[in-house]
Amino acid sequence: MSWLDDVDDDDEPEFDEADVRVRPNPKANRPRTKRRPAHSDAEIARVLGVDRGRYTVLVDEDTPTERTVLAARARELRKTPIVTGDRARVVGDASGDDGTLARIVGIEDRTSLLRRSADDTDQVERVIVANADQMLVVVAAADPEPRPRLVDRYLVAALDAGVRPLLVVTKTDLADPAEFLAHFDGLDLEVFTSGREEMPLERIGAALVGHSTVFVGHSGVGKSTLVNALVPDAKRATGHVNVVTGRGRHTSSSTVSLRYRGEGGNGWVIDTPGVRSFGLGHVDPANILRAFTDLDAIAEECPRGCTHLPDAPDCAIVEAVEDGRLGPGGAARLDSLQRLLETFAKKSQEPGA
Repeated sequence: MSWLDDVDDDDEPEFDEADVRVRPNPKANRPRTKRRPAHSDAEIARVLGVDRGRYTVLVDEDTPTERTVLAARARELRKTPIVTGDRARVVGDASGDDGTLARIVGIEDRTSLLRRSADDTDQVERVIVANADQMLVVVAAADPEPRPRLVDRYLVAALDAGVRPLLVVTKTDLADPAEFLAHFDGLDLEVFTSGREEMPLERIGAALVGHSTVFVGHSGVGKSTLVNALVPDAKRATGHVNVVTGRGRHTSSSTVSLRYRGEGGNGWVIDTPGVRSFGLGHVDPANILRAFTDLDAIAEECPRGCTHLPDAPDCAIVEAVEDGRLGPGGAARLDSLQRLLETFAKKSQEPGA
């Protein structure tokens, strides 16, 4: 027999819910919800530049209350890339006064998106600019030497993005660009030439009016010099070419959107850092041939499924080059096309591609 048997059931304590002590949780005072504020009061602003997590945006563009505002990205957009040229929805203090900080809560649908990758096999794309409708490719006639295949890559990227390409050849006082330009015979490509004594600012400026134009080019070709001439208050840093390596020095370190003011109206100049390579890993291979408009027209005569590679049977482009119908630059253009197509053909054969 145990002493526990002596316990009287009538002496057992009674408890109810009021006796239970619950420690309050300050993080759970409000029920969670996935609904986000509608931000119906958001203002639409143009993203002019990005610097260390802060965005310079233009609010009330082309109105008497136009102003630049400093903004930060909202938490819900932490995985959304925001780039120069974007049309952003901004809330908070958008007065633009010193010490104020607005908040970007959304991005409007983009009309175009210019991208590049580290190389042709890299699937990770790097967004350069949004909503541009023109690309101005800047190349030097010498110092550094022009690179036709790099320009071909720019043209492919422009067409893939739905952007109209233009070409400027600088430093024509140092070398005749005729041989280089022959590489692009047959293309629907407007070309400007510029030298130390003659810079066609009026012609180039007329092409910029009413457009958002992204300037791209190899380091040291004079791109920032051209931007400063078109937009006097741009103050973009300029550099020089290394006499040993022949390479230009990176001077522009960020992408920035600048307003061009011309006699015929205004436009936007988007200056980008100089690059020495331009990967096309993100590009649809079907768009590569379309960038070579002269070759694309002949390709209509090719057999169905023609790869246009050197071993392609009855390729109309190869036959046109062999017959001399594409002129002295035809072989070089076909070589550029085939090099790009071969790269993408190898990529498609990789495991997991």
